Amino acid sequence: MLAYSQPFVVSIVQHHYAHVVSCMVDNEIAGEVIGVSFDGTGYGTDGKIWGGEFLVSSYDKFRRMAHLEYTPLPGGEKAIKEPWRMAACYLFKAYGDDMLNLEIDFIKNLDRDKWAIIRNMIDKGLNSPLTSSAGRFFDAVSALSGVRNEIYYEGQAAIELEMKAASGEYDEYSFDLEEVDNEFIVILEPVIKSIVYDLENSVRIETISAKFHNTVANIILSICLKIGKIERMKRVVLSGGVFQNTYLLNKTLNLLDKNGFKVFFHHRVPPNDGGVALGQAIIANELIKRGLV
Repeated sequence: MLAYSQPFVVSIVQHHYAHVVSCMVDNEIAGEVIGVSFDGTGYGTDGKIWGGEFLVSSYDKFRRMAHLEYTPLPGGEKAIKEPWRMAACYLFKAYGDDMLNLEIDFIKNLDRDKWAIIRNMIDKGLNSPLTSSAGRFFDAVSALSGVRNEIYYEGQAAIELEMKAASGEYDEYSFDLEEVDNEFIVILEPVIKSIVYDLENSVRIETISAKFHNTVANIILSICLKIGKIERMKRVVLSGGVFQNTYLLNKTLNLLDKNGFKVFFHHRVPPNDGGVALGQAIIANELIKRGLV
């Protein structure tokens, strides 16, 4: 169990930290907050691609408290344009080579030759950086569910998955948490296996989408509860392009509010990368004022 705060990481330009600060400025709040920064991609302080981050942040410092588990991003930018690659990676992580025996449409329609190339890339670590991206997780579920295998504009797979979500659905999938080096890691394998189970049993895509969104909202609540208890904090900031998803945003707001959190989200500054420069400027100014740079 986490019993203490990690050392603070000071950064002027770190992408997800800047997201959180941009939302703090938007809401005119200061001090420390729990920052949930969910987006597509951004370079992390450990050299990996971040995007599913839980930070404790103020204007002059941050520390990472939790994140979604790392998964290969095969082909880098190509995996963003072809979400089926992410779906295949999550399946491979959950089932290994047995994924090819799954009785679901995604596997039946999978180009085995292309998958063989990608599997080789993953095995050898070729152009397959690790990512904790929430955006790529949404892409994977979109492709796995048969919604969108390739995209033609940014966020298309996730947008179309959100549009499928049934209203009035309250069920969710399970997930696991691990603690590694004083960080909570969200293990997504149970989510993937549960979605596969639903697909094998002909559950409607609308239901799967809603259950998936509910799950992500519950992941956010679960991590915020843990961080809030450790840090004695009740303020949560939601930022990053993933929170342009109104289903997820509303579900998350409701869960956090019911559990006693004061939640802040964007009103004037865009939650996506359009707000990052503001956050970076505020951080840089604060560090200069304090003589830290």
